[in-house]
Amino acid sequence: MAANKSRSLWYLLCKRGISLKNGVTGCSRGYFAFSLPLQCSRQTHSNVSSRKINSLKPDISSLAGARSYKELYELSVKDPETFWRSVAKEKLHWSKPFSQVSDCDITQGRISWFLEGQLNVSVNCLDPHAQTSPDRVALIWERDEPGTELKITYRELLGITCQLANTLKRYGVQRGDRVAIYMPVSPLAVAAMLACARIGAAHMVVFAGFSAEALAGRIQDAQCKAVITCNQGLRGGRVVELKKTVDTAVKSCPTVRHVFVAQRTDAKVPMGNLDIPLEEEMAKELPECPPEALDSEDMLFLLYTSGSTGKPKGIVHTQAGYLLYAALTHQYVFDYQEGDIFGCVADIGWITGHSYVVYGPLCNGATTVLFESTPIYPDPGRYWETVERLRINQFYGAPTAIRLLLKYGDNWVKKYDRSSLKTLGSVGEPINHEAWEWFYNVVGDGKCPLVDTWWQTETGGICIAPRPAEEGAEILPAMAMRPFFGVQPVLVDEKGQTLTGNDVSGALCIVQPWPGLARTIYGDHQRFVDAYFKPYPGHYFTGDGAYRSKEGYYQITGRMDDVINISGHRLGTAEIEDALDEHPEVPETAVVGIPHDIKGEAAFAFVVLKDISLSQAVVIEELKALVASKIAKYAVPDDFLIVKRLPKTRSGKIMRRVLRKIALRQTSDLGDVTTLDDPSVIAEIVETLTRHKSPGS
Repeated sequence: MAANKSRSLWYLLCKRGISLKNGVTGCSRGYFAFSLPLQCSRQTHSNVSSRKINSLKPDISSLAGARSYKELYELSVKDPETFWRSVAKEKLHWSKPFSQVSDCDITQGRISWFLEGQLNVSVNCLDPHAQTSPDRVALIWERDEPGTELKITYRELLGITCQLANTLKRYGVQRGDRVAIYMPVSPLAVAAMLACARIGAAHMVVFAGFSAEALAGRIQDAQCKAVITCNQGLRGGRVVELKKTVDTAVKSCPTVRHVFVAQRTDAKVPMGNLDIPLEEEMAKELPECPPEALDSEDMLFLLYTSGSTGKPKGIVHTQAGYLLYAALTHQYVFDYQEGDIFGCVADIGWITGHSYVVYGPLCNGATTVLFESTPIYPDPGRYWETVERLRINQFYGAPTAIRLLLKYGDNWVKKYDRSSLKTLGSVGEPINHEAWEWFYNVVGDGKCPLVDTWWQTETGGICIAPRPAEEGAEILPAMAMRPFFGVQPVLVDEKGQTLTGNDVSGALCIVQPWPGLARTIYGDHQRFVDAYFKPYPGHYFTGDGAYRSKEGYYQITGRMDDVINISGHRLGTAEIEDALDEHPEVPETAVVGIPHDIKGEAAFAFVVLKDISLSQAVVIEELKALVASKIAKYAVPDDFLIVKRLPKTRSGKIMRRVLRKIALRQTSDLGDVTTLDDPSVIAEIVETLTRHKSPGS
């Protein structure tokens, strides 16, 4: 750690940051009794929502004399070496100092940060806090059963993590191996992630709602050596058969040697030759595990996300850069303060759960909420009752859920005390104005800054958000607004020319790498280059379009490729088409995304049948089941339209922009269709749509 903090950039950044004193006392509970209805004493928290966030005090000096958000931001993009060197040295605990800040060639997709440095992510997230504030609450598990929260201290979480890590090692999991995690949101799932990090194995978390086939595909691609799961899951009062799904998946996964099974419910499940009762084996281990010293660029995890082709991409994030960026954004976007209760309601199966349920908050010594349930179980007041009971200070959720709850009215919100809230956040997709206003005015009583955050699985953490900013800086509804430190966005037109000035729209690109950026696609670096760095050479291409306002603020306008955003989950249309095309009576399909009041976007499927005399209703039901089994239930298209043929260009390419116009019933202006091989197909499809006012009904 630098001796002269008064001269350091990190001192300036953390002037209002986190110390490791005065931990919060919670209830001591073990990790075994997952199904016991335990309750712990509730904390009270003063309402400090009126405090202005991220006041970057002008009287503090730094390495470069930066005094304000603007000066810090300019330093981070004009002299990133100085900025990130100072922050990394002060923020992270290193077992070996790095010798070089970065070595990047964005044209080749080569991104390396903090070279020759060594550290352990698990140590950074647990050990310092367990040593200085062992009884501070690390996790509050808001279980599916209302009112049965469970609190885990940093000392307990470290012990659980070490026992799990020792168990993995005893069964042959080593540094460099990949481990699949298919679990509900729970302390043991977090410990599984941290245990992998402690021994140098890379984890691959799969959302515990994906089908067996989707799980198997990810395990096969990552060549996982082990799977960690539960006997069952609980979500919204329903039982989810996780072990059964894993059993089906691993039949086609020869690399899997062991399946570790934890108990979330009391139900007994069949145990085979690969299966190991996790808690029983953990009980044999000591709560101490020496951490591996890992290189900054060793793989921490891979996480699969949909692309514009049918095959999901295994996005790779490495150790130091990812952790630093997740922690820094967590602290400054949400104005996290010591003692706050941070409530991100995302699932750990998504990048939001990785960065803002687990790694960012724990690195900062925070108390983070694990939300296992749904926003409407047992009723539409679940979120707000949880806020009242746990005294949550920062609430970070998806526009999909906000739009859903908005329709239930204000009473479900107002019946609960939300005075603990200080900051609201939106994540997963652009939030519409109606939802933003309701979230801000009804949920936050017009008192809490609402940060509409833009980022991606690939970016590792938040890239554009209203905070940090100067004290009292304005926040405009439904706009991400300001780039975070180190992120330099630009807008590019169709010819690849950078757009200057304001009041312009174009493809959203980022000029130079930052520490949180993904390093590659697992096993296919060329695909990584082709997808993100080839479309606009010298830039990272986000795949999103954006508008830069007259004031210079950024507003995200949506995807520019064949990826749709269903309830905040990115899904390639090609992935859905691949599943539909497996039906023996379906030679061809085309899927497009259309706006949806609750989900943000929904899938609309145009389907060609071999035999038009078949019962369309039966085929559609079979297609729905096929998509649910191949991908997940949320991927099932809302609408199906059976057509004789699809509109194609002379080169054979399906003209999806025309199909999207038809799906939206905007048939008066279909744009240029001169390249179609047979323009009469348009009238044919429009007539079919007219006859079927409610496709799929």
